[in-house]
Amino acid sequence: MSLVLIHPAPDSGWAGQRLNGVLRQALAGKEVRVLRTAEELTGIAGERLLLALPLGDTGINLEYMRMLVRLRKERSLLQGCTAGLIVDGAGELYTKSAAAEAALALNRAGCALVGRPLVEGTGSLANFQVQANNLGVDLMGAYRHAAQELAERVEGFVFPKKERPEVLILHASSHHTSNTMDLWSQVREKLEERCAIREIGLRNGTLSDCSGCPYTMCLHFGEQGGCFYGGVMQDEVYPAVRSADALVLLCPNYNDALSANLTAFINRLTALFRQTRFYDKAVFAIVVSGYSGGDMVARQIIAAMNMNKSFYLPQNFSMIKTANSPGQALALPGIQERLALFGQNILDTLCQ
Repeated sequence: MSLVLIHPAPDSGWAGQRLNGVLRQALAGKEVRVLRTAEELTGIAGERLLLALPLGDTGINLEYMRMLVRLRKERSLLQGCTAGLIVDGAGELYTKSAAAEAALALNRAGCALVGRPLVEGTGSLANFQVQANNLGVDLMGAYRHAAQELAERVEGFVFPKKERPEVLILHASSHHTSNTMDLWSQVREKLEERCAIREIGLRNGTLSDCSGCPYTMCLHFGEQGGCFYGGVMQDEVYPAVRSADALVLLCPNYNDALSANLTAFINRLTALFRQTRFYDKAVFAIVVSGYSGGDMVARQIIAAMNMNKSFYLPQNFSMIKTANSPGQALALPGIQERLALFGQNILDTLCQ
């Protein structure tokens, strides 16, 4: 299988020279088609993509900005594609935020992302210290190794489908007043015949946040299938995540952020992540904002669940809506069509 390398040229200076060297090694011997301008992003539906983004010291690449315009305007531009990202910066800032922005744009243009799709080269490469120690190489060697491994996964990954997949729904909302729950109830009806569905509510008082145990302690409890703090995470959520083929996160947006309980869930998931990866599990989300900012919450989910915790990000993974008063979401224009498309996307992703 060939790769399409989307590689907008840096605007000035030395930015991109290090990335060029990394790409030469990572893609050696592979059949690669290189696209450098926004105008060239045509006729690549269904391809395997690697977005290699040199940012320099400003965190801005003007040609990438032109690409971003197309990705946000043309919702089927990358239909059926699967991608990974390599983002290289001259400093310690902007690489991860730029990656999350790019990932959401790719995804809403029809592109899936493999679990842990980001290889991030900060200016110092200090973010590769642990990998370098584990591999017995220097920081640059760890960077090259990560890029090569990502290219191979993007090229070959196929998400496994099941005859009757298990879907875990996590929320911290009231069934009676939540627009988010209203939307989910409609989607659930479309899935029940073909999926085994389990819902877990993470309401106030049921979940303690992670308190940052030492790595070795977290690893020890994770190997035992639990967490030092126990509770609903250890007794219910960990077993449910292990058996699930997909998670659906129900995310009302009150303060331009994930709710405290869902954030605590992601933090506490670290103990389970120590012993396993989630490449073969998908994550979906329904995000409802009272006023605005749903894209910010979607990017947080991508950064935490896809980039950090390694969940597969299916194309169009999120339904993002704005609704304030109770019942308003189900009265939005065209909502039933959108709900049907979202439910069908889940089925197409998971079911044989």
